[in-house]
Amino acid sequence: MRVVTKISELRDEIQTFRSTHSDAKVGLVPTMGFLHEGHASLIRRSVTECGLTVVSIFVNPLQFGPGEDFERYPRDAERDTALAEAAGANLVFMPAVAEMYPRPLATRVLVSGVTDRLCGASRPGHFDGVGTVVSKLFHIAMPDRAYFGMKDAQQVAVITTMVQDLDMPVEIVPCETVREPDGLALSSRNVYLNEEERVQALALSRTLSRVKGWLDDGLSAQETAERMRQQINDVPLAELDYAEILTFPELTVPEGQLTSGTRWIAALAVRFGRTRLIDNRIFSGDEVSAHV
Repeated sequence: MRVVTKISELRDEIQTFRSTHSDAKVGLVPTMGFLHEGHASLIRRSVTECGLTVVSIFVNPLQFGPGEDFERYPRDAERDTALAEAAGANLVFMPAVAEMYPRPLATRVLVSGVTDRLCGASRPGHFDGVGTVVSKLFHIAMPDRAYFGMKDAQQVAVITTMVQDLDMPVEIVPCETVREPDGLALSSRNVYLNEEERVQALALSRTLSRVKGWLDDGLSAQETAERMRQQINDVPLAELDYAEILTFPELTVPEGQLTSGTRWIAALAVRFGRTRLIDNRIFSGDEVSAHV
C-alpha cells in the first residue's frame, strides 16, 4: 500500500493502474479519518469488487459550521494507514487542507431538496461542504465506484442526487451500518463519549429497534416520530436534535401510511454533552405487516 499526499501523485498512480489493467475497476472510499471497523468494511467491499481501492483521509473544513468540532475532530494518521492496509487498500490519499483548497473557493456544489431536513436543517451549509469535497474527490480520482456507509443515509441521498443530476460516471455503493455488539452505530465521534454517555447513547439504537413495531401497529409517520422523541427525551443526558420519519431517498414528509413498494427512514440526531450522534433505520412497506 502507498500513501500519497498530492493530487498529482494520486492521479499518476491511478493512471498507471488503468494503463495496465484496462478492464479493472477503481473503487474510492472517502473518509475523514480516525478509521474504525465501519470504514474497514467499506474498504473490504471495494477490494472484493475493484482492482484498485483508494481510501481518502481528509477532515474537510467546509462541512463544519461555526462552533463545531473541526479542530478537535480525532486524527491519527499512523493508526488510519495501518487499518486501511490491513483491510486491503492499495492507495491512501491524505492531502493537506492547502492541497485540496489552495485558494478561497469561488465554486461550490449545492444540492437542494434532500438537504432541507435532518442534518441539512440543523447544520446549515454542511452538505454544501460535503457535495463540494466529494465532487472534487470524484474528479481527482475518477473512480468507477464509491463506497459510503448508510449510518449517514442523508449523505448517501445527497451524493446520489448529485451524481445523477450532474451525470458523474461513478456508481454509488451504499453499505450497511456497522454496529457495536450492543447496537451502537460505529462512529469516529464515539471516542468523545464518557462512560455514562456511552451507556445512555444506546437509546438511539433501542428507539430505532421499536419503530417497526409501531408501524406494524398502524401508527402514522407523525405518530411514530413522536414516539421516538418521547423515548429520547426520557434519557437524562440526551439532548434531542431531531427525530423524524421521512420517505427515502427523497427525504420528504410522508403522506398516508407505509405501503408496498415505498420506503421510509427513521432518523435520529442526539447530543450527549458535546458529542452529536446520528443513527437511522430504513423500513420497506413490504416488511411492515400492518400495511402489506
